[in-house]
Amino acid sequence: MFEQAFKNLDKELRKDSGCSTELDYIEQTSWVLFLKYLDDLETERESYAKLKGEKYNRILKKEFSWSVWAAPKTSGGKLDFNKVLDGDDLNDFANQKLIPYLKTFKSSSEFKPDTIEYKIGEIFSELKNKLQSGYTLRKIINIIDELRFKSNDEKYELSSLYEDKIKKMGNSGRNGGEYYTPRPLIKTIVQIINPKLGDKIYDPACGSAGFLCAAYEYLRGIKKELSTKELEILQRKTLFGKEKKSLAYIIGVMNMILHGIEAPKILHTNTLAENLMDVQEKDRVDIILANPPFGSSTEQAEVQQNFPIRSGETAYMFLQHFIKMLKIGGKCGVVIKNTFLSNTDNASIALRKQLLEDCNLHTILNLPKGAFIGTGVNTVVLFFEKGKPTKDIWYYELNLSRNLGKTNSLNEKDLQEFIELSKKQSEGNNSWFVKVKDINKETYDLGVNNPNRKEVVDNRTPEEILAEIEKIDLKSTSAIAAIKKELL
Repeated sequence: MFEQAFKNLDKELRKDSGCSTELDYIEQTSWVLFLKYLDDLETERESYAKLKGEKYNRILKKEFSWSVWAAPKTSGGKLDFNKVLDGDDLNDFANQKLIPYLKTFKSSSEFKPDTIEYKIGEIFSELKNKLQSGYTLRKIINIIDELRFKSNDEKYELSSLYEDKIKKMGNSGRNGGEYYTPRPLIKTIVQIINPKLGDKIYDPACGSAGFLCAAYEYLRGIKKELSTKELEILQRKTLFGKEKKSLAYIIGVMNMILHGIEAPKILHTNTLAENLMDVQEKDRVDIILANPPFGSSTEQAEVQQNFPIRSGETAYMFLQHFIKMLKIGGKCGVVIKNTFLSNTDNASIALRKQLLEDCNLHTILNLPKGAFIGTGVNTVVLFFEKGKPTKDIWYYELNLSRNLGKTNSLNEKDLQEFIELSKKQSEGNNSWFVKVKDINKETYDLGVNNPNRKEVVDNRTPEEILAEIEKIDLKSTSAIAAIKKELL
């Protein structure tokens, strides 16, 4: 039922002239979905208070509650068409009354940033109703009104479907890819880092909050049942993030909520605008999980001055932030362009030197081309621990027997060998060690090729290759690429 509902949402959104991309679809789905989630949460809290003989004060005024403006019902539980808003009346209410009211929660001195009330204000300060037709909005509301957020199974299915929408957005081209890190890779990084209950986990460029959601699920699975105190720690004192861009912030908050985190501790702020000199011990964290933005920085020159190693590369500024923010003994798993390993500019050399001297860079995972769909960027994952210098680096090169793409993306099975070998850091065809004492101390070049790689020889006859080609569906564009691969 939920899967069909999400398909119906996209179908209706495509018809509206105010929405033209997957980014628009998920933004407009998110704000309506959030208000339905909030109503279910309020109903659940109200019922719990009644059982305890207590009074519960709802967050929203009655006229702005879901059951009044969005889905008023008859005594039989059906939509009350005598009260329901539609068309221009609905759009005017949303644009002129509802959203302006919800914005006020951010400016109220009553609510702290870590409360769901403040999150309401932040979310609705950053978005607007883009739907041109109030009739489309009515259809969206009616579809979402059928969804339920009450049982764990319902929340799990909804969170999975929302993740799927984020994936589609990441694959849609334009700047969608900046919001999406392949979930099998995220799960693998979390598993290698192995967070513990009580760790403070941080992503300073959290995007759609994939790392934080995966860490939450990992920690929930450590024990069969968590105590009330453990759940409180996990909900309120474990997961922290920052995000600069408005849409990514909204998606991140919504994603965490759907995964069961009631008041996500994501700040809508520019992490790089913070001066590293201002970081104190109380600010530091146990674990950093991140895929920071790549490329030449769009930051102002004064932002670059916050970092001892000056660079216009955004990821280099973030890497300095990671090292500064970690506690001694803190662990980090970070995705970065593979050119970082061997670039010859002064900033790259200085940063590699700092990383090797201040941290134990124990593992480098080299990912194949296409791991990040639509970006064309080759990447590696760095795993390091702060507080002691690097002695040996274990490299693993992920070699796959297929090309990665939209219909053939990275999966958990692809990464299974890496996970298994990483436990003992074993050497093999795809893995090898490099001793830091053997690294050039002028360049600190870490781009070491696999000495165990064997050249693959195709011994098939032309007739055998032709037989394989005849099996391919010539109607698909991927078939053309496959033929070229066979012939070349």
